[in-house]
Amino acid sequence: MKRRSVLTSSLLFCASLSLTVGCSDRSTSIKPLATPNPNGTKLGFSAWPGWFPWQVAQEKELFQQAKVDVDLQWFGNYLDSIAALNNGKIDANSQTLADTISSIAAGKDLVVVLTNDNSTGNDKLIISEQIKSVKDLKGKKVAAEEGTVDHFLLVQALKKVGMTMKDIIFVPLETSKAADAFVAGQVDAVAVFAPFTTKALKRPGSRELFSSKDFPGSISDHLVFTRKFVTAHPEKVQAIVDSWFMTLDFIKMGRNRDDADLIMSKRAGVSMAEYKDYLDGTKIFSVEDNLEAFKAGNDNTYLPQAAAETSKFLFDNGLVKTQVDLSKLFDDRFVKAYAAKIKAAQS
Repeated sequence: MKRRSVLTSSLLFCASLSLTVGCSDRSTSIKPLATPNPNGTKLGFSAWPGWFPWQVAQEKELFQQAKVDVDLQWFGNYLDSIAALNNGKIDANSQTLADTISSIAAGKDLVVVLTNDNSTGNDKLIISEQIKSVKDLKGKKVAAEEGTVDHFLLVQALKKVGMTMKDIIFVPLETSKAADAFVAGQVDAVAVFAPFTTKALKRPGSRELFSSKDFPGSISDHLVFTRKFVTAHPEKVQAIVDSWFMTLDFIKMGRNRDDADLIMSKRAGVSMAEYKDYLDGTKIFSVEDNLEAFKAGNDNTYLPQAAAETSKFLFDNGLVKTQVDLSKLFDDRFVKAYAAKIKAAQS
């Protein structure tokens, strides 16, 4: 099982990047997605805590409340969802900022209309007991899935102490296999995401050295549409953005919390207790968070700056071949419209 890759454009025809959180048979108890609606907006999502609310929207009929027909499509393989959006098989997808920029560098025309979440701890570097600091990684075997945001996180941490990937022995492994290799003692450290963080920490003496919490805004996830669809159907985009925030409001209501968590844990294929352990590691963005994130700023908590730094990382490391024009990447009008609607309703 693999997570959100920053190598989409270069790996599109390589080994698939699976993103199924939890392989247990419990996944068979998940309520099936509705029968595909050929007239519905095709919305893709994959296994990541910040995207599971879409399953709640489906099961609690919140798309219908927002008056939009949605053909919600689950992708057990994350790369398949990226490919589906790039190839026009779906109209929208929940995906990372890095992958979106990679797709644009490959010639796709995509628009970020919403921030689902930021990773605030669910991406971690887990170390063996012999390692005490980032500098102790020098000459050590460190596993991660090459090109993923966890690889990106590792690069940032090394850079912070004046090191580069050349200072470590990098072992590129698919995320699940990376965690297995660490538990088996084959590598000294591993960069993985939840729930593989839980698996990695089963190695005696292991612990977290750093996480995405230490690099605010560096790993963000978004609702991304093709520009063609946004231009042709802005009202449908608006309704889906509305349904997202309606779902978050539904989940926050006390009597709905456990019900929503059960839906999301089943979609993840983990127990309720395991799922709740991941909640603090993902910051779901409210309307206010979104409005702030879309503004210009000088750190990664602001999307324009985060996009600029991510684009530079991708280009400097040879992960994309061209510099990306980011001037039309973000479209905040739908979030602003929802915020105005709520303000009017409260006045």
